[in-house]
Amino acid sequence: MSIEEILDMMDDMLDKAVNVPFTNKKSLIDVDKMRELIDEVRLNLPNEIKQARDLVNDRKTIINDAKNEAANIVSRAEQRAQSLIAQQEIVRQANAKANEINAAAQAQTKELRDMTNKYVDNMLTKVEELLSNDIIDVKKARSALKQTIK
Repeated sequence: MSIEEILDMMDDMLDKAVNVPFTNKKSLIDVDKMRELIDEVRLNLPNEIKQARDLVNDRKTIINDAKNEAANIVSRAEQRAQSLIAQQEIVRQANAKANEINAAAQAQTKELRDMTNKYVDNMLTKVEELLSNDIIDVKKARSALKQTIK
């Protein structure tokens, strides 16, 4: 029997008690029966208190578990954020290095193009000089040939 049921029985006993005439709301009750009910309350009270303590401890355990889980989630989120930041930094550094390599490659390409253009211009100048000399020689030979024909 629970304490709540015992208290209900005590309340019923008081409601059914016979009033004593000429007294200020005093009643007669079965003292032995009331003592039995009080003893039952005393016997059940430790059990009820133990259950309440168990509930409080369970609540504390659940709250502590939830706090620990929340701390773990926050810790994992912070680690993930740091990992993402580190990856972002790696990507930024890789992009910077790629831009640096690209700029160096473009500079080398321009330098090679300029050197090639100078070399080709040089070669064409020499070819032009040779051809000019050959044209002069051809003109001289033609002129000499014309004089022999005349």
